[in-house]
Amino acid sequence: MIYSKQDDRRKRLVDYGPEKLADTLLELAAWDKRAESKMQRMTAAPSENVGRFKRKLAALKKRNGFIDWRGSTGFARELEFMLDDLEAGLEDPRTGVELMAKFFEADEAVFNSCDDSNGTVGDAFRFNAANLFSKYASRCQDKDWICDLLEKLHRDDDYGVRDALIEKAGEYLPPEPLRRLAERFWELSTKETDKYAKRSWLILVKLLARQLKDAPLFEKAETGDDPNPGPAVRFNIAEAYLEAGDAKTALKWMESIPKKETYMSSERDHLLKTIHIRLGNKDAVADAAWRLFRQHRSKETLSELLEVIGVDRKEKVIAEATDSIFKEKEFSASDTEFLIEAQRIDEAEAYVLKRMDQMDGDFYTSLLPLAKNFEKLDRLLAASMIYRALLESILGRALSKYYHHGVKYLKKLDALGLKVPNWAHFHSHQTYLDGLRQAHARKVSFWSRYNELE
Repeated sequence: MIYSKQDDRRKRLVDYGPEKLADTLLELAAWDKRAESKMQRMTAAPSENVGRFKRKLAALKKRNGFIDWRGSTGFARELEFMLDDLEAGLEDPRTGVELMAKFFEADEAVFNSCDDSNGTVGDAFRFNAANLFSKYASRCQDKDWICDLLEKLHRDDDYGVRDALIEKAGEYLPPEPLRRLAERFWELSTKETDKYAKRSWLILVKLLARQLKDAPLFEKAETGDDPNPGPAVRFNIAEAYLEAGDAKTALKWMESIPKKETYMSSERDHLLKTIHIRLGNKDAVADAAWRLFRQHRSKETLSELLEVIGVDRKEKVIAEATDSIFKEKEFSASDTEFLIEAQRIDEAEAYVLKRMDQMDGDFYTSLLPLAKNFEKLDRLLAASMIYRALLESILGRALSKYYHHGVKYLKKLDALGLKVPNWAHFHSHQTYLDGLRQAHARKVSFWSRYNELE
């Protein structure tokens, strides 16, 4: 039997002894809110955990002050601790559903008291709270009562987080009450004169229709009163029909999207490929796979293409793709990555060195991995040129908070500069460094950081 490091640590903790372990846990709880919350739940009676949830819920509705974006993540953790208290202390499903409904009804007080720009507070509702609601609701026998409660919650939903309960409705409602709820929401939508309110009910109908795999109902809710729906709506309807097992109708909707609509071409071809696979249209599957590969050349799209046209054509496809990449005028980091993945290392290096004037160091998320790849492949000239672009981007923006990254890139260039065998038509590292010092002589903060590490 193979033991992991985790197994070994667990055994050591068991051997540590209950008293010492208890003291250590109490010490940790004094320093960490999550540990303290966990300790409280472990040592409290179930009723105490439920009582703590209720007290915190009441306090939420009476909050004073405002939490800015920097404190919102901690606030979200507090909400999650509340939900953990309830889950640890309450078994009765109906009471659990009632309390979770009250938690969702506190959304106005919660969102009015914090800046949730990073979405963590919303996630506490959409994921943690919705999952716990679903857990209790799945064990609750009175499904009609749950439907009534869901309608009540959505009659007054100004923040959108309650939709998560409908997204999970299929987890706790059988098909019949699920359909009745969809019909109820549809009826409510027909009575609305306000467009926003009508749309809100129709969104819920669509969520339920997808779970019911009722594509005609989804179509009716998605199109509304629009006799000529746009491309995105047609795409969504096609998806719904495909999920419902009706690939033919899905294809009709996809074919109704004008060919000139290219902004969603990748998503469109992915869906078309799946539809044609279901219908057994091999040629159409190949066409879609080719389009996907040409839109974004990668190891994944190449593999998907070869699954359709045959792996024996791999080298030919890569050769044709390489020719196409070199014919395109604009630099592409993803195409460079593809050449490396396809073991066309010489071509990848030549491609980068030929397009250095197009290299924009602001796009560091795509360029830095390339620099590291070339360095691993011992293509140090290409790596150096990319590191130069990254460095010049930082110095060009003159933002001192990023200077530590620039210093790191320049130190990397110092190291690589000793190993580059041939600088071709590019300046050597020393010449480059001298020019850099002259061009950015006034950036004292940068150079002082650089010199400190010499």
